[in-house]
Amino acid sequence: MSAMIRYYSTNRNLAPGAGFAPFWKTVSFREALLMGQAPDEGLFMPEMVPPLPMDEIMALKGKPCREAACLVAGRFLGGELDADKLRWISEDAYNFDVPLEQVLDRKYVMRLDQGPTASFNDFAARMMARLMSMVRDPEKRLNVLVATSGDTGSAVGEAFKGVPGIEVTILYPRGEVSGRQKKQLDTIGQNVRAISVDGKFDDCQDLVKQAFADPALENFNLVSANSINFGRILPQTIYYVYAYSQLAVSGEEIVFSVPSGNFGNALGCEYARRMGLPVRTLVMPTNENDEFPRFF
Repeated sequence: MSAMIRYYSTNRNLAPGAGFAPFWKTVSFREALLMGQAPDEGLFMPEMVPPLPMDEIMALKGKPCREAACLVAGRFLGGELDADKLRWISEDAYNFDVPLEQVLDRKYVMRLDQGPTASFNDFAARMMARLMSMVRDPEKRLNVLVATSGDTGSAVGEAFKGVPGIEVTILYPRGEVSGRQKKQLDTIGQNVRAISVDGKFDDCQDLVKQAFADPALENFNLVSANSINFGRILPQTIYYVYAYSQLAVSGEEIVFSVPSGNFGNALGCEYARRMGLPVRTLVMPTNENDEFPRFF
């Protein structure tokens, strides 16, 4: 196994204040995955990003995406999960193709809509569900709490559906999701339930963050499946490496354009770049949800 990567809270350098104490400790991936977010409401991020040599990336050419999943996940998790477990997770999670369809010249669309709910979130949620199932304490039930604006919730629900020892609660804004999304959310069933909230997506997200910060709910073993959890970001790094290996010449720079909402998907691309993928430009188009462009 490779060395274990530790994870820190993004709020660790904030000054202590009334009712706030920064979380100074580092945790393992297992702890970060099951905690969801740090006790100080910061996000867990890896202390170091493992490098991915170009020859290993290019060795993926012609192979299915699950091979890229084994490679990338192994770099981050090799210190905690052995290769056989990571291979099983990758093969079970990615039992569908990721087509790269040519549009014009050397411009391609990466089809991340081939999973069970036709959402790119299937890709992150399916690996995350299997990782949680693998590392959870078999003596305790987990309660996955997730906020969604539509597609994330149904993808998470389908990914965790039937997983033993895990209950899932999905919060979605009433009247703010499409009819098809609402039907998906309300009919998953089994260990998954969806609750409509009188508010916007940000209100749902705030409720999730408040729940994780509430010590009175500690015994519920709450786990997040939103993009605030690094367990969602890691799988979203994989398909950028896969796309590059299939389309590019070794060392060639590439441009990725990632339609963005909360930017978790684009963050996965940034991690791939930090691993060594030659990303020349990362384009993040948004719709009228324009807080991030206005911030810049």
